[in-house]
Amino acid sequence: MVLPAVLLFAAFHTFPALQGIYYSFTNWNGISLDYEFVGLKNYLNLFKDTVVKDSYIFTFKFAVAASILVNIISLAVAIGLNAKIKGRNFFRAVYFLPNVLSVLIVGFIFNFFFTNILPDLGEKYKIEFLAGNILGNADLAWIGILLVFVWQACAFNVILYLSGLQTVSTELYEASSLDGANAWQQFWKITFPVIAPFFTINMVLSMKNSLMVFDQIVAMTAGGPGYSTTSIALLIYNGGFSGGEFAYQSANAVIYFIVIMVISVIQLKFLQKREMDM
Repeated sequence: MVLPAVLLFAAFHTFPALQGIYYSFTNWNGISLDYEFVGLKNYLNLFKDTVVKDSYIFTFKFAVAASILVNIISLAVAIGLNAKIKGRNFFRAVYFLPNVLSVLIVGFIFNFFFTNILPDLGEKYKIEFLAGNILGNADLAWIGILLVFVWQACAFNVILYLSGLQTVSTELYEASSLDGANAWQQFWKITFPVIAPFFTINMVLSMKNSLMVFDQIVAMTAGGPGYSTTSIALLIYNGGFSGGEFAYQSANAVIYFIVIMVISVIQLKFLQKREMDM
């Protein structure tokens, strides 16, 4: 019963990945049948390419900011939704809704919002900050993408944090209240240690997803203005499939895979050690 799934996974995932590693040692442009082995030339050239370097800097900056915001907002919303309020199941469904929407469609909608609606409102009400198109500003475009990414990413993280909060016994809160603990002390000494495994999962997943940001950028800025919002994933896609750099960007993808794997392993080890220390 498992064999068909294994064969499909190997055919559409493992084999293409191994092919990409193979082509990374060649000079194939992705179209012609002729290519030569160039050894480590592609990998060495990556470290000299300023466009690649800038893409890595942008991606890491974006990933750090997104991971922090996603987890802070998600945890705060989850705590609010976990409270005994009327209609909390309705609000849980509302907060999860962004997770089921198409990322590209959401990106196109917000592209229109930032490009047309906000500037019109800024001009109408004489708000200078809103009058300009944020996506057309090389220094601010990434913030627009960040807002959309965080809004959509929080939906899944909220559900995970809600699951964690369900494991916290109310008796612990009652006992701490009798001892005079305030809300912050209860959170830091009771809630957070109990949900630490969920925090670990959310941090690793949010960092990994942030590093792989692609759809929002395609829909909102296409990597511009210039290369100011070009993530590594977008650079690999554009260079590999339309820029005649298939082998070169295959090498970039291999390096990128190693970077994400190393970051994820370091995160897991550090955060799991922190769980044990709590």
